This record gives sequence, structure tokens and C-alpha cells, in this order.
Amino acid sequence: MITVAVPHPKIADALGDLGEDARVIVWDPREGPAPDGERERITIACVPHSIHGGEAYGRLADCPTLQVIQLPSAGYEHAAPFVPAGKKLANARGVHDSRTAEMALALALASQRRLPRLWDAQRRGTWDPGGFSPSLADRRCLVIGYGSIGSALGARLRACEAEVVGVARSARTAPDGTEVHALDALPELLPAAEIVFLVTPLTEQTAGLVDASFLEALADGALIVNVGRGKVVDTDALLAELESGRLRAALDVTDPEPLPDGHPLWSAPGCIIVPHVAGNTKMTDRRYVDLVRRQVEAVRHGDDPVNFVTMGAFPA
Repeated sequence: MITVAVPHPKIADALGDLGEDARVIVWDPREGPAPDGERERITIACVPHSIHGGEAYGRLADCPTLQVIQLPSAGYEHAAPFVPAGKKLANARGVHDSRTAEMALALALASQRRLPRLWDAQRRGTWDPGGFSPSLADRRCLVIGYGSIGSALGARLRACEAEVVGVARSARTAPDGTEVHALDALPELLPAAEIVFLVTPLTEQTAGLVDASFLEALADGALIVNVGRGKVVDTDALLAELESGRLRAALDVTDPEPLPDGHPLWSAPGCIIVPHVAGNTKMTDRRYVDLVRRQVEAVRHGDDPVNFVTMGAFPA
């Protein structure tokens, strides 16, 4: 019998009937040990968004039949150090693609069309069209992290008649036909980029990627849109460029995060900030529920988990 643990009754209701050989229980490992009689039965544990630190993962380690820990997020660097030995971690790659791509597009459009300035004029009750605001159409957009979210963003940018150039760990042609360059090609790509979208996860290779030299390579007026991870960007280097008025930024993620009250990024010229909401989705949404159902099928057939990313502290 496959036992799927979910952290809330509404998620159990959304999953519904998983078949004669599967059942759903409600357990949130943040709140305490597995329910009596269930610790030796749990096969898949779906953990909530805000699970952090070792205590909750220690409770998962106490479940001897647990095979898969299912995250609700695409990012998994926060969880990887705590995955118990022998347990497989799966992320929610694909669940958040559209939502994250939508926010990246919205941030770019808001910055390009100077919407914060116009909203401020509205609050003041003043008809102030301001100066020229550039369109998104015909802009050369560099999408760094051209995976599933990056390709979803690429489709939306092309619908806005923008030029899309992909960047990833290695060069390739993406399934959608986009030419994807390796990260080491950035010095040649940055000077011509008008908008840089950061969709990359946080890894040893991407931590601090957007540093002073990266930013200096961009043309005046270029826009940085970050919906990936805050630590990909050197905040001090970005602040220097924003305060000089040379570059602009639209950020869903920051370093530090949450961004403290009074931090200079809040008031930096040409900067839009939203509080890490690009990929927010409920665990009852269809795409997440479909993922969990596919995860049950994988266990049922003895396959590796869908979106298997790591076992214990070691990469998949």
C-alpha cells in the first residue's frame, strides 16, 4: 500500500482517490511526529512551502518506509542539506513555470513602461504622462537559466515581439528552437543585452554571478529582472549601478531576504521590488496535484521519482 502524507486536509481532498493500492493521510512534519501507526507506512511525504531546518526533516528520517520527499517548490537548495540518508528528494519543476514567467514578464513591462511613476502620479491625482517609455517589442532579451521556466518566459517574450537569447550551463538548441549559450559566453552576450532575465537556481556556479564586472558589461539603461534567487546578484554592486542611474532592476528576490525595512534597495532609483511571490501557488492547484499523482505512479511502477533531484546530500 502506497501512503501519501500531505500537510493539509484540503490537499488530501484535491488528490481524491489515488487507486486501490494508495491512500492519503494528513501530516505536517513541522507540527510533530507522524501520526500513531503511520510512521512505518508513509511512502511519499509532501512537505509544505515553509519547511526549513533539521527538526522537521529529522521526523521524516524516522519514517523507515519513506521513499520520496516531495517539495512544493522548484528550488531545492534549502532542503538538500537536510534530506535523510536513503530518501529521495523531488522538486516541483514544471508546476510554477507559467506563474513565474508571468511575473517576470509583468516586471519587465512595468519597468519598461514606467508604471510605478504613473501609479505615483495617480496617487497624487496628477495627470503627468512623463517622458518616453520604451516598449518590450524589439528588445534583445537575455534569459539566464533557460530551463522549463526560462522557456515559458521565452514564449511570452516572443509573443511580445522581443528577441530571445538563452543562457544555461551548457550550449544547446532548446526544444522550442531557441539558441542557448553556455555561461562562459556571457562576456560576449552582455554588451548587446537590453533586458537580462535571471531565472537560474542558486548553485556554486551561479552564486554571485551578477557581480560588478557583469553589470559593467551591460549597456546604459539595461534592465535586470530577477525571478531566480537573490544571491545570484551582488546587491552592493547592483545598488551602485542603480544609484548612478545607469541601470534599472525589477526584483522578485533579493539578498538579503526578506529585505529589511529601510534597506537602500527599497528606495533605489529605477528599482521595482515584489516580495518573492512570482511562483506562489497553492498545493491544491491542478498542476501540483497532477505532479503528486504522477509521483504515486512512479512509486507504483518502481521508477525513479518524477523530478528526482537528490538523495541525501548527494546529487541525483
